Amino acid sequence: MSMNNSVQRGFTLIEVIIFIVVVGAGLAGILAVSNNAVKSSADPMVRKQAMALADSILEEILQKEYVDPDGVSGETTRATMDDVDDFNGQTKALFTDWPTSLSTYTVAIVVDAPANISGIPHKRVTVTVSGGGNDIAMTGYRSNY
Repeated sequence: MSMNNSVQRGFTLIEVIIFIVVVGAGLAGILAVSNNAVKSSADPMVRKQAMALADSILEEILQKEYVDPDGVSGETTRATMDDVDDFNGQTKALFTDWPTSLSTYTVAIVVDAPANISGIPHKRVTVTVSGGGNDIAMTGYRSNY
């Protein structure tokens, strides 16, 4: 067998370079997409925290009486607030038991009495929690049943 008749197998230098360029471009694209995902991965957590705060505050308010049971209006501490109207206009300052990790959130509470629904009086409670670029507003209704 002579040297001229041997079959050589393998990749040429041009094929290897093209392969490296294609794989490099693909990896760069994947890294760019994952970098964007990592940068915004905290946003859902902040939004979920704001939603949990709004929900817990709304639930606390809706468990109070529709009308003031003791006839004293304008109570200013959570311990003495006994009806839904006492929370109208309250802010984050009312919630002194929050951990410092929640100090960046703000709260606004509005209680109003829109038109009766099917002749039944009710009060609408809207709790808005803002923080981390998110504004979460939750609304609930308390009727006099």
